[in-house]
Amino acid sequence: MTDGRSTRRAVVTGASTGIGWATAALLAARGWDVVAVARRRDRLEGLRAETGCDTFAADLTDADQVAALAEHLRGGAPLHALVNVAGGARGLDSVEHGDVEDWRWMFEANVIATKRVTSALLPLLRDGAEDAGSADVLTVTSIAGHLPYAGGSGYNAAKHAEHALVAVLRLELAGEPIRVIEVAPGLVRTEEFSLNRFGGDRERADAVYADVPQPLTAEDVAETVVHALELPGHVNLDLITVKPVAQAAGSQTVKGPLRVRR
Repeated sequence: MTDGRSTRRAVVTGASTGIGWATAALLAARGWDVVAVARRRDRLEGLRAETGCDTFAADLTDADQVAALAEHLRGGAPLHALVNVAGGARGLDSVEHGDVEDWRWMFEANVIATKRVTSALLPLLRDGAEDAGSADVLTVTSIAGHLPYAGGSGYNAAKHAEHALVAVLRLELAGEPIRVIEVAPGLVRTEEFSLNRFGGDRERADAVYADVPQPLTAEDVAETVVHALELPGHVNLDLITVKPVAQAAGSQTVKGPLRVRR
């Protein structure tokens, strides 16, 4: 570890793909004891084979499965970090025409699941804080939780709620040696995010990134997450907004090469 602490244990949710996979892999490479969590057991097996991390298959929108995850973790070493990555978007519709079931899914996946896992694992994180001097709850949200954009509707609403959850948790844990960190990425090109958002429509998903010079990768965000976790325990990066240089704001992304203007 970069600050000289002994091996620490982290749970990473949403680890079957994208930012979650990249974060679990990087933490494992940096010497962390990683428990990777996601719904898809086959994908987790691939991650285990690649990184050697422990895995646990669970649907985080199911209370019983989250309770089983907590029970699994109690049987091992102290827990020092929870990295909430699981979530996602569905649709790019207006408030007026958005599908309520899409909204419901986004709130379940991005807000309720984050709350449920955080509540279940906080007692274990307190044990980890006593073991190592500090512990972390790091949640990967989105700039969509800070900057509304046309068509964001349900995703904006869910990510704003998740941001609020993180901010309130930080107030509630004041006085305990538990850092509460939010990483809010902008445009990240991953294998599944936009594809899932557009119901498997590859052409529409690819159009999001067309001609954008160097959108972020999952590995870029993972580097940001691990940097925040590996800072000394008294240093808290409350909110990290990370965007590609081509993205000036949530609704303003440059197309074509970046050029110096004189």
